[in-house]
Order: sequence, then C-alpha cells, then structure tokens
Amino acid sequence: MKNDGAGAPQKLLVVEDDPGLQTQLKWAYDGYEVLIAGDHDGAIELLRAEEPAVVTLDLGLPPDPDGTREGFRTLQAILEIKPDTKVIVVSGHGERASALNAIAQGAWDFYQKPIDIEELGLIVRRAFHVRELEVENARLAEQGASDNRVLGAMITGAPEMLKVARTIERVANLDVSVMLLGASGTGKELLARGLHEASGRRDGAFVAINCAAIPENLLESELFGHEKGAFTGAVKTTEGKIELAHGGTLFLDEVGDIPLPLQVKLLRFLQERTIERIGGRKAIAVDTRIVCATHRDLDAMIAAQSFRDDLYYRLAEMVVKIPALAERPGDAVLLARHFLHQYAPAMNPGVRGFAPDALQAIDEARWPGNVRELENRIKRAVIMADGKLVAKDDLDLAGAAANDGDEAWLNLRSAREAADRVAIRRAMMQSEGNISLAAKLLGISRPTLYDLLKQYRMQAA
Repeated sequence: MKNDGAGAPQKLLVVEDDPGLQTQLKWAYDGYEVLIAGDHDGAIELLRAEEPAVVTLDLGLPPDPDGTREGFRTLQAILEIKPDTKVIVVSGHGERASALNAIAQGAWDFYQKPIDIEELGLIVRRAFHVRELEVENARLAEQGASDNRVLGAMITGAPEMLKVARTIERVANLDVSVMLLGASGTGKELLARGLHEASGRRDGAFVAINCAAIPENLLESELFGHEKGAFTGAVKTTEGKIELAHGGTLFLDEVGDIPLPLQVKLLRFLQERTIERIGGRKAIAVDTRIVCATHRDLDAMIAAQSFRDDLYYRLAEMVVKIPALAERPGDAVLLARHFLHQYAPAMNPGVRGFAPDALQAIDEARWPGNVRELENRIKRAVIMADGKLVAKDDLDLAGAAANDGDEAWLNLRSAREAADRVAIRRAMMQSEGNISLAAKLLGISRPTLYDLLKQYRMQAA
C-alpha cells in the first residue's frame, strides 16, 4: 500500500492491541510512516509527539477489549488535542451503532471487522487526501481566497455552521437516514441538497417535497404514486416522489405534518424498502435515501401520540441541529452582501453596497425568520434604495429586536474571550477582511488586532 506523495512519508497512527494485526497493518502500510500504539496512553503520547494526520482506532482497547468505553475515551482525547485529525474507527462485526456514535462524536469514517486491507487502505488514502485539501484551503483562506462556501452552496463563516457542514460531510456516504432540526428559514433544504451532492448518490435525483404544503388527501398520492383508475381523475399511472428518487435522495420537509395513517405506510417503506402505489397490488422495490426536516417539537408530538416513535427512530438515525441565524455571528452581514450582489443587477443596477449604519443594523438584528427573512429584507432594500448604498431606513428594521447578549456566562475569562471572538468576527465580516478597517471598527490598533487573531487562532480573512 504505497504512498505516492513526494517528500517525507505521511504519518499514520494505528491504535490496535492485537500484536498480529499490528504487524500485518505495519507491513501493509509500508508507504507511510506507521506509528503503532496498543492502548489509550500510548496513542496519546504518539499523537502529541508525532502529530499524525490520520489515525485508525480500534474501539476495543485494553482494559476493555470486549467493549468500547476505552476506544471512545481515546477518540475524545485525540479530537480534543488535535481536532483536525482524521480518525477512522474500526469496530467489531455487528457494532454499527457504535460506529455511528463515533461519527457523531467527531470520527471521520469507520470500518467494520474483519479487516480487508485493500478496502481499509482506500479509506486511509482518502483521509490523507482530504486532509491535504483542508491544509491547502486554509492556506488559500489566509490569502483571502476563500469565498465562505461549504457543501457547494451554503454561505457561512461561522464556526457554529461549519460544524454542521462537517457533520453532514461525515454522514453523506453512510447509508443512514438523516433528520435536520431547525427553525424555518435556516437552510434545511440547502443542507439536504448539499448532503446529496456530497454522497455517492449525487448522480441520482434529488427530490424535495414539503409535507405541510400538500393537502392531506393528496399527500399519499404525491409520495407513493397511483395506478390508472385508482380514483376519480387518475387518468394515467403516476410515480410518486419516493419512486422518482430511486437511486437518489428524497427530502421530506416538515415531516411532522404527515398524518398518522400515512406515517404507517412510510414506516413500512423504511422497513421493507418497497412501496405499493395507490390502487396497485404489486410491491415495487425502491432504493431511496430519506433526509427529512422539521421545525416542530417531535418529542412533544410523540408524547401526544400524534407522531409515531418507531417512525421517528427510523428517520432520525442521525440528527443534525441547525443554529438560527442569530446564533451565527457575522453570517448576517456575509449573507446580506451575497443577496445584494445577487439581486441588484436586475432590480436596481445602481446599488453597489451597504452604508455603515445598514451593516450595523443587519448585524444587530435577531432575524426571527432567519436566512429567508434576511433575503426578503435585502431584496426589498435593493428595490427601495435611492443611491449607490443601501441605507438603514431601506431595510425597514425598526420593529426587529436586536441581540441583547443575554447569555448567562459563569466564567469571566470565557465570557470575555467569547465576546472578543464575536466582535472580531463581525468586524472582519463588515470590513470584508480589511485589517485596518476592522481594527478601526473595533477601536483598537492593527498590531492589537493581529495579536488577538493569533491568540484566538482566528484567520485574518
């Protein structure tokens, strides 16, 4: 298993307590600099000393070789010490739940025993390749070349949203159902499409349906299709959304609005992977991945028996919570600029940007309607603007509540650092990465801002 990269061999840490498998893996990875550890302490010592880019980690480590406790402890320690490490978790046969739990906790990928050296080698090579791309992207970002896009189309510079994107990238190629939880307007469909594009199903169809927008008596036909003559008006056989997404991804938006009788039929599809059209008698095998979303409290609905708990567990094999726009400092300004450049050429070509008071108002607003509300406000402001710059009055934000910083911090040092980070991020967004202007907005000198960026390990652009 050769490493074709130029220069010094890449470092691979193998955490495995079986001496025979240690020898086999070291021989198989002769193109890398292979570091071997048999337990938690050995792994952490090598991680600190050698800083390997990729780690393969057996969850069954001493003193708990038949369990996973020690493996998860080691995973957590690795990611706390070096968060950018690509950890490939190796789990025993039948421990798929443990592997998914590891992914949720930050592992990059997983592989089930018995080990196929060639297949595991492909995963390792891909991990090194992705890490190289991340290093290169970070270098470009420092040069101001990053356009703040993740998952193809999602625009963000906020760590809170970047964490969501990383989670979606990790689960994209896993054959699990994903549930996106977030308020209306946070970009759930955009994230679902990004998941589809990052998966092995990208060449298949991405089909979206809003379950709340379709009358209850029509929703079954929309999802499962119908045969000709199945009901009045059924003049031809029609495939449903599930069938149309065969080989691809079906996005069920507002899944909490599916009526109980239809929940039973959806559950049967998820269990058997076959459907029957309305009026049909033949089971049709369908290979469709389900990604769903809702802003409703499904736990409360389950307690009220208006949503089936068995369906929830089928749909929510992986749950991803999406932060509101108000919880993503700096993103409102970033997105506002994007929408202005998107709409101004057609709606008001004279508009070139935002006045300072408009940027401040955008940054301070809470945006209860999230990105959708922001987009609508910017579109209106572009139309209403009289000059080259959108002014605060053009945004009509008089009724919008501002962020009041009501978080209850208990640790003063943590509170100061968090406040510094938020302020710096907002200043960098408003100044479009201009250090001098950002320092002026913050009321500090350029050297002080550089010192803060270095202290908090924040990028300058």
